[in-house]
Amino acid sequence: MRWAGQQIDVETPGTLPGLGLIAGLVRSVTTPEFQGITFHEVVARSALNSVPGTGLPFNWTVNPYRGCTHACRYCFARPTHKYLELDTGEDFDRQIVVKTNVADVLRRELARPSWSHEQVALGTNTDPYQRAEGRYRLMPGIIEALAASGTPLSVLTKGTLLRRDLDLLSAAASEVRVGIGISLALGDEELRRRLEPGVPSVRGRLDLIRAIRDAGLPCGVMVAPVLPWLTDSADHLDHLFGQLSEAGATGVTTLILHLRPGVKDWFMTWLARDHPDLVSRYESLYAHGSYASPSYRKAFEDKARPLLDKHGFGQGSSHRPKPINGMHPQGIVEAPGPISDSGWGEPDPTTARFRSPPSRRQPPATQPPTQQPLF
Repeated sequence: MRWAGQQIDVETPGTLPGLGLIAGLVRSVTTPEFQGITFHEVVARSALNSVPGTGLPFNWTVNPYRGCTHACRYCFARPTHKYLELDTGEDFDRQIVVKTNVADVLRRELARPSWSHEQVALGTNTDPYQRAEGRYRLMPGIIEALAASGTPLSVLTKGTLLRRDLDLLSAAASEVRVGIGISLALGDEELRRRLEPGVPSVRGRLDLIRAIRDAGLPCGVMVAPVLPWLTDSADHLDHLFGQLSEAGATGVTTLILHLRPGVKDWFMTWLARDHPDLVSRYESLYAHGSYASPSYRKAFEDKARPLLDKHGFGQGSSHRPKPINGMHPQGIVEAPGPISDSGWGEPDPTTARFRSPPSRRQPPATQPPTQQPLF
């Protein structure tokens, strides 16, 4: 009987300040499997989010969750919890909003005559394959809805739970263009445990890249964020890019850490505790805004580009805004490799979609048909 209250259709009142701002709140739930985590289950009114004019390779997103148990100290999405009158620190890690009906709402929106079948990106705000997805299983319905409507999709994640849906994603790729990106920036396992404690291990994500490629799907990698004086050395990048190439990654995008209001204080508190010697250097580096200084960004690109070339990832793609004075304003360095635009997870824009880089074996001869470019 003690589990009766854990059923998804049971309603309980919200107990935290600000929960009245969570539209459609049905109940708030805690379970023994997720100690210290509260799930706030909501009935969503909409699923598709329009994000035009951002410079990203997509204009639409779907976010089944708000907040994220990955608990990455640097997560740029933390300020979104302020709109719920929850804090951007521990509340973001532990108070997770779940849109339980997101797949049903998405199906209705995709069926509208006005829907133009543009790419929809998943994982651009909080991770759709965070641990909560093991409980709620929202992604299969989302993937099926997009594929059935003829809508191309992309997924960006740190979650090895994506492996559960590989068959579904492969089936979707026979109907629409599908892209997958894995986020993997910290090759040092001890640093990962301290900085992103809820994220699967480095080895687990390298194995996931291999599994995605063996399933015949492209897999870009976001090496993001690159942390100044912690993960930006030539030795670290050389080793990490080599691991990604060996695993079969089809493209890499590096992105230098940016520290927006609502994130900077949380990150700098961690830095002061774990690396107090770097505090003054970070304060100087980010003295004029959320992005690292132009001189640092230029020096990093000069260091990273030859290493990306060395490991077969090639030159940068063209869908980004043009660099200013030869440099991207946000510190982005993209290297698409032989068959991918970047590591953002967008569908492969080439007709050589399933060709592996030289370090991986060639896939089986039986392949899904090639598809038209997305961009």
